[in-house]
Amino acid sequence: VREAAKKTNLKSGVEITMLADIPSQGSGLGSSSSLTVGLLNAFYNFMGEQVTAKRLAEEACEIEIDILQKPIGKQDQYIAAYGGLSTFKFNKDNSVEVEKIIIEEKLKRKLGANLLLFFTDITRKSSTVLTEQKNNIGEKIKFHDRIKELAYEAVDALKNGKVDKIGVILKENWEMKKELASNVTNEKIDNMYNRSINAGAIGGKISGAGGGGFLLSYCTRDKQDILREAMSEYRELPFMLEPYGSRIIFDYRR
Repeated sequence: VREAAKKTNLKSGVEITMLADIPSQGSGLGSSSSLTVGLLNAFYNFMGEQVTAKRLAEEACEIEIDILQKPIGKQDQYIAAYGGLSTFKFNKDNSVEVEKIIIEEKLKRKLGANLLLFFTDITRKSSTVLTEQKNNIGEKIKFHDRIKELAYEAVDALKNGKVDKIGVILKENWEMKKELASNVTNEKIDNMYNRSINAGAIGGKISGAGGGGFLLSYCTRDKQDILREAMSEYRELPFMLEPYGSRIIFDYRR
C-alpha cells in the first residue's frame, strides 16, 4: 500500500479498505499481485489519471520484485492487469509480449465450468517454496523447459477446441512442478490430489508456488457430483473466468 501510494504520488489523506474472498496469505492465487495492481489502478483513478494495463503490470512488478524484493515472477501482475484468457512471453530483455487467446464462447464456458478450486486448508509463504526453487534452477532446468512447452500445448489445445486436453496438461504440469523443490507438495496434498483423480478429475495442480493454497482440478460436468462428494471435507471456492483485468467498478465522484 505504501509503495503504491508513493508510485502514484498519492499524498492526501485517504481511507483504504481491502476485501477478499480468499485467505489473506499463501493462497497461490496471485492475490498479492492482484492487490498491488488494484491499488495502483485505484490510486491513479483517484488522482484523476487513467493508465494502461501495461503500465499497471510493469509498476506492480517494480514494487513487488525490485522494491520489496519478493522472489517471484511477473505472471501474476500481468494477468491481474490484462485479465481474460491470455498468453505472456517474458523475454530476456525484460519486455513482455501479450496475446489474447480467442476461442468460441461455448468453449470458454466449457473450460470455466470444468475447472474447480478446493482449499487445501494449508497456507504458506510462497517465498519459502520459491527461494528453494530459484536455487535449484540449474539442476532442474529440464523440468522448467517442459513446463514452458506445456504452456504452448495448452494454447494450441484451446485454439483447436480440445478443451479437455487442459486436464491432461495440468496433470503433467503438476508432475513436473513437484520436481522443482522439496516443499512443493507433502503427504496431505498428495492424498488430496490422488483423491480428486480417483473421483474422476482428469488432472489438476496446486496453484501458485505449491506447498498449500488451492488445488485446481479439471473435471468434466458428468463427474463433478462424484468429485464434490469425494472432496466434501475441503472448502470449494466457486469462480468464473474473468474477461477483464483490474477495473474501477465504482467512483463516487461521477
